[in-house]
Amino acid sequence: MDQDKKTNLQTADLTANENVLEKLYSEPNNLWKRILILLIVLIIVAWGASSMSFNGITEKGMLVAKNVLRGLTHPDKDLLFNLTTEGVPFLVLQTIAIAVLGTINGAILAIPVSFLASTNIVPKPIAYIFRALILLIRCIPALIWALIWIRVTGPGAFCGVTTQSICSIGMISKMYITAIENLDTGILESLDAAGCNTFEKIRVGVLPQLSASFISTAIYRFDINLKDATTLGIVGAGGIGSPLVQSISSAKYNRVGAFLWALIVLVVIIEWVSTQIRRRLAHGKR
Repeated sequence: MDQDKKTNLQTADLTANENVLEKLYSEPNNLWKRILILLIVLIIVAWGASSMSFNGITEKGMLVAKNVLRGLTHPDKDLLFNLTTEGVPFLVLQTIAIAVLGTINGAILAIPVSFLASTNIVPKPIAYIFRALILLIRCIPALIWALIWIRVTGPGAFCGVTTQSICSIGMISKMYITAIENLDTGILESLDAAGCNTFEKIRVGVLPQLSASFISTAIYRFDINLKDATTLGIVGAGGIGSPLVQSISSAKYNRVGAFLWALIVLVVIIEWVSTQIRRRLAHGKR
């Protein structure tokens, strides 16, 4: 009896091994496809590199780099602790305010746009119209939007907020749509069978599924907006970017060092806080 059991086990093992080998040999040979993809990537890289030319680092460039490093090690302390509208604290707070308002406005405006662009919520023709609108917003870079809105609102923080609100709609809507189209419709069908009205279905069946994803997306966009607020300041859209560029142009590297230290500390703090919030949203309190 034991001998028969042992024989059956050996037969089963041989059959399993044969099945594995058969599956292995039946797999398609993708070697040529991989070689072709590698060649295409190499051609693209070579084509992109052909338009680049490096003539070495100029003496002026090295001097600027040394001066920026010297500014980082010897920042203007008076500017760092200047509480007027020209000081670092005010400019940093203005940059944060632009990013916060731009993110909140964009996140709120993106909600109706996202629902109207979701094929499982509205008919496809309507959804495609709103998706085309989102694509149009995303096609235009933030700096171009800033230059457009400067002509409308004039330079300043309001231009920065408006620009970031529009740009946030483009990115946030795209991620909202993914969350909306992944809704568990079974919950909605159950609530419908229980006699719930539309408001109750949204409150109980939709919002709990989407809230964590929506908040996480908004926080991620805030990280981007905080960095973009500095860049937008270069074209006059408020924030710390404009005085930073002016300091570089006028070779005031101690001021440059003060602005850069403020940005480094700000980004590190915001990154840590946003990471903690997203972790709690994803995994609960820890």
